[in-house]
Amino acid sequence: MLKVLFRHRAAGVENLPGEGGWVLAANHSSNFDPWPLGIPLFPRRFLRFMAKSELFWFPLGPMITAGGAFRVRRGQRDEEAIARAIELCREGHVVVMFPEGTRRQKGLRKKHEARWRSGAARIALEAGVPLVPAGITGTDRLRMLGPLRVAYGTPIELDDLRARSVEDAADEATDRLREAVLELERSLA
Repeated sequence: MLKVLFRHRAAGVENLPGEGGWVLAANHSSNFDPWPLGIPLFPRRFLRFMAKSELFWFPLGPMITAGGAFRVRRGQRDEEAIARAIELCREGHVVVMFPEGTRRQKGLRKKHEARWRSGAARIALEAGVPLVPAGITGTDRLRMLGPLRVAYGTPIELDDLRARSVEDAADEATDRLREAVLELERSLA
């Protein structure tokens, strides 16, 4: 349905690591973002998503858990969710994160503002896995049946950061990630 109705296309799939775990980090415009991001990788890879704890109500909670989601408490430093993500990466899973922390625009009121956070970079650094940027466009125009586009970038260079403190390394890696994601997003326009 995505490929026909929404003309879903993905570029850069060849940039993605073939084996082992990694962190996939993308921009966030819509609740629908996980679908076009993950479909090009399925069934070869089952993605695990860090999702806000407010989504885990019945019947949605069991459905998104079956789809690979696990809880994160927003607005606080959720060490349990970070530890779970690191564990999943080390076990060979792909952990998907939206480092902006929330959708860029939504409704009339926003409790949380979109701003880049260092969790994705921190998880990749601590797990010793690649940090892969992705850009998504079109999910904010679903009603108009606009085209859905995804671009996967090459993994962010992290080797030069591993000697630094985790916090300094994560901040620098997040800056690199932000630039890469925004460039991928622009390439899809």
